[in-house]
Amino acid sequence: MTAADTKAAGPPVLPQDPPEGDVLAKGPRGTGRPPRKKGAPLPYLLILPAIVALAAVYAYPLVKTVIMSFQDMGRRELWTGDSPPWVGLDQFTNILGDAEFWKVTVRTVVFMVVCVVLTMVIGLLISLLMTRLSTWVRLTLTTALIAAWSMPLLVASSIFRWLADSDYGLINTLIAKVAGDDWLGHNWFLDPLQGFGIIAALVIWGAVPFVVITLYAALTQVPGELTEAAQLDGATSFGVFRFVTWPVIKPVFIMVTTLSVIWDFNVFGQIWLLRGNKPEPDYETLGLYSFSKAFTSTSFSQGTAIALVTVVLLSGVAVYYLRQLMKTGEVE
Repeated sequence: MTAADTKAAGPPVLPQDPPEGDVLAKGPRGTGRPPRKKGAPLPYLLILPAIVALAAVYAYPLVKTVIMSFQDMGRRELWTGDSPPWVGLDQFTNILGDAEFWKVTVRTVVFMVVCVVLTMVIGLLISLLMTRLSTWVRLTLTTALIAAWSMPLLVASSIFRWLADSDYGLINTLIAKVAGDDWLGHNWFLDPLQGFGIIAALVIWGAVPFVVITLYAALTQVPGELTEAAQLDGATSFGVFRFVTWPVIKPVFIMVTTLSVIWDFNVFGQIWLLRGNKPEPDYETLGLYSFSKAFTSTSFSQGTAIALVTVVLLSGVAVYYLRQLMKTGEVE
């Protein structure tokens, strides 16, 4: 094209900006949606029913519990409806100065630590085993774990009561075949240490499926090429787990452990059901101790005060759990 032709054709046509309406129609980043105004009430209106439900189920009882812990509500105030007298911090000072409370607290912590450690160790070993199983064996095991996990607590407790029964229990029968007939008729709950062993077995049995499935899901995210590279470099199985597998599953492992601490610290139903709805004082954990003070001794304010102390003891664990969620991007 000559210079004369270019001059005749006129100046080049530059691309024009799209009309304002088109920009709004396309929305941010070409999503095709109009931009949402900041401060729009629609998201808050959508979650309002859930907030109201949570407030009715959790917030109101919590406020009433806090108020009652500073009062002295007994049976008379409960039946007459009279306002209980305010006693300030007397309930808390009485609790913290009671040796029985600290004995129950130590028992609860020891029971929780044993259950959490065994649950996480067993769950981790089974999840590692699942990575080496064939597909159909792994699916069968997963189905069995889900079935155990979904079993109602009442049914599971009845099974374990039968297993540990002194007259017809399967545990005594199997031990008697090895150690002699002296174990026939053995009552596991006469000794609180043995009784808590049965209770811990029930708690661990119900918690292991969740741990296994969660940790196995984390193990599937371990890059296979890193594992192969470590093996080619001469790393042992423990070395591969320590330097390749563990850094990947560590955040999930910590979160599951934190949840297990919260759940096992608040164990109530397992002990209550295995002891026939009448747990002895030697089997009381903080949850049962609070229930006993409130409904057996009819000291409702003292029971609520014990419950609040339990919440305070667990608040640090809950905060740590939320921090772990924020680190993994679950909470923004």
